[in-house]
Amino acid sequence: MKYLVIYEKSETGWGAYAPDLPGLGVAGNTLEEVKQLIREAIDFHLEGMKEHGEPIPKPSALTEYVSVGFPA
Repeated sequence: MKYLVIYEKSETGWGAYAPDLPGLGVAGNTLEEVKQLIREAIDFHLEGMKEHGEPIPKPSALTEYVSVGFPA
């Protein structure tokens, strides 16, 4: 399965979350670190859901860039 992951830059590092998996998020110093952490977190989260007999959510989140005429 492929889940959408949102990466966000902050003043002190990076964060990431998966909209289809509420409550799951990670933070780190670098984008590379956060990419690894979110993969591990998703695997761990889904394994825990499976072990507890919870249904695994199907990926449903979508993303799109929207162009606007406002000057940067």
